This record gives sequence, structure tokens and C-alpha cells, in this order.
Amino acid sequence: MTGKRIDQFIRNEREAELAAWADRLAVRFAERAAKHDAEGTFPFENFAELKEAGYAKLTVSRDYGGEELSLYEWLLVQERIARGDGSTALSAGWHGGMMLHFREADGWPEPTFSEFCRDVVAHGNMINKFASERGTGSPTRGGRPETTAVRTDGGWLLNGRKTYSTLSPMLTDFIVSAGLDGQPELGDFLIRSRAGIELEETWNTLGMRATGSHDVVLHDVFVPDRQVLNIYKPGAPKTGRDDGDGWLLHIPACYLGIAYAARDFALQYAASYTPNSLNEPIATLPHIRQWIGQIESELRLARTLLYDVADRWDRQPEQRQHMRPDFGLVKYNAVHLANQVVDKAMKIVGGAALSKNLPLERLYRDVRAGLHNPPMEDAVIQTMARTALEELDL
Repeated sequence: MTGKRIDQFIRNEREAELAAWADRLAVRFAERAAKHDAEGTFPFENFAELKEAGYAKLTVSRDYGGEELSLYEWLLVQERIARGDGSTALSAGWHGGMMLHFREADGWPEPTFSEFCRDVVAHGNMINKFASERGTGSPTRGGRPETTAVRTDGGWLLNGRKTYSTLSPMLTDFIVSAGLDGQPELGDFLIRSRAGIELEETWNTLGMRATGSHDVVLHDVFVPDRQVLNIYKPGAPKTGRDDGDGWLLHIPACYLGIAYAARDFALQYAASYTPNSLNEPIATLPHIRQWIGQIESELRLARTLLYDVADRWDRQPEQRQHMRPDFGLVKYNAVHLANQVVDKAMKIVGGAALSKNLPLERLYRDVRAGLHNPPMEDAVIQTMARTALEELDL
């Protein structure tokens, strides 16, 4: 990463300090990224450093001792962590995003919520929600969970299997979606221990290999009534405050961070590599400069939309419930442009970019994973089409 960067999206001293804080972590994460990618191992060292640095409480309300970062500030942090290691940024982002969501939308039952928030602040607890299953596909498609919740004395017994369980190697706290046995309702259940939990290390993928997104198997896991967060009928409208799920912008921020890392590497390579057929570095060649200019254009376009929408989410809470099409558009554009940026970075470096001794081939694989994170491309495009047609009152 370059040391003389001027970022037009940093607006004040607080944001500059947060960016510098995240940059320092990212430098160390980058040093380990290739090893964890090659071995498919979870970066426990990175998360130990995140815990020590107080990451877990960044988006927790000040009422519980957290830092209460705005969405805009938190995305600055997420993008920079991803410049060091995309897997770490995406994994940590689920926790940070959910804490932001819990803060801004209606919280859980008390005192469960306040107790958990204080554990996050005091002990660095981290959380994720496990909803995906092999039989249902993406939870955004509306499939009913095959994981079941059976009523028992004082609570519920959960049995089932969750896939894509990111952060699973280290979590003690997670939310599981389940269907109520013999009833049409679904529920979200907070699990605060590993009793009855089996981790099957199934995560062996092309990219984002260090997210620890293994299968979590539940064997008669007991959840007391006080940790039942929500019971609802499928398709029922949301109740309470609606934050529009702006926290999901951590996903495009991550992939733009990966693209930025590829950009940095390609720039440094172009400015320093002089083949014996030239008297100057390849950065002087017109076609190389053309690719560099296109990279800058694509990154600025995607980042401008990301931070503009995040800023509006922060400043206009009354509009958040109407911003879902904007969030989808941010993710769609960011991921596609990030893939184009990494592709052009590899063209600048040439055949050497395919070497596992350089980071570009890993960045190329990692950035592809964004195509499979929510919201899905077809759903975003359909929403854009519906929004356009509604303007004509068809």
C-alpha cells in the first residue's frame, strides 16, 4: 500500500484517524494473506489483533460503551482492512454490520440485548447470523429453513445444518434461523454457547478461502426463551424501525478494497519495471497509462456511489426504508467494477500476474466471490426495472 495517498472521501480528522488505524492493521493482515489462502486456514491472528484493537465495539452504541461509528466511517475502515485481506474484512464485516443494524433497528428483547452488547465491548465477542442451507439456497430467495425448532421446557431445541457459516471457527455467539416444528412460523434464535454445536470444515473454495465459512451442525441445541429474538410468519412485513439494511454495504466496501489493493500493486509494478527493450518503466507506455486511467475511473465511480449512499443513510434516517434499491445498485456496480479493475491490473503486470508468488492472482480469485454475495445480481436488476416502470405509472 502506498504511503502518500490522498483520499477525497476522508472529510475530517476523525475519519483520517480511523483510516490510518485500519491501514496499520491491513499492512499486517496482508503479510499473512497468501499463507491462509494457500492453506485455506482461518486467520485467528488477525482476529486476535482486531480484538486487541477494539474492532468489535466500533459500531456498538455509546450507551453500551461502544464507539458508535456512522455507516460512512465504518465503511472507510472496512475498505481499508480489505486492502490487506479481503477474507478478514468480509468476515469481520458481518459482525460490525449486524451490530450497526441492531443499533439502528429495533433491538432484541431485554435484558438479552444489553447483556450481549456489554460482552462485545468488554470481551470482544463477535456475532454472525447463519441462515443459508443446502436445501434452501440463498435465504434471500425465501426458502423455508430445514433447521427445526422444537418447543421444550423453558425454551427450544434446535436441530439442523447451516452452510456458508462465516466466522464459525471463532464465534461463541450466533443467530440461527429455524422453522417451528409443526407450525408455519419461523424464528431467529440467539445461541451463546458451543454446547451441541459441531463444526464441519467444508469450506474449500476458489476465492475468499480464509473466511471459515464452514458447515455448522446443530444437535439438540437448547435456546432459552429469553434468547428467542423473533418469531414471524413467512412473508410478513417488517415491524418496528426499518433501517433498510444499509449495513450490507460492507460487502461492496470489501470488494472495492480488494480492487484497490490490485490497483496499488499494478501502479507500483508499472512505475518500477523496466524491461530491457525499454529505457523507462512501462508506466510511460500509452496502453499501460490507458489501463491505469480506466482503473482510476472505475474505482472513483464505484467509491463515489458507495460513500454518497452511505452519507445519505447517515443524514436521512427517515429515508432509509426507501433506500434498498440504492444499496443494491451500489453492490452491483461495485462488484462488477472491482472485477474489471483487478482484470486490468493483471493486464498491466502481464503474465507474471498469474504467479502465486504475487498477490494479483489471489486478488483476482477473491474479487470474483462478490458476485455470489447478497443482494444477487438478478434481483438488483429486476428492482431497477420495477422502479423505472413505476415512474411511468404502468
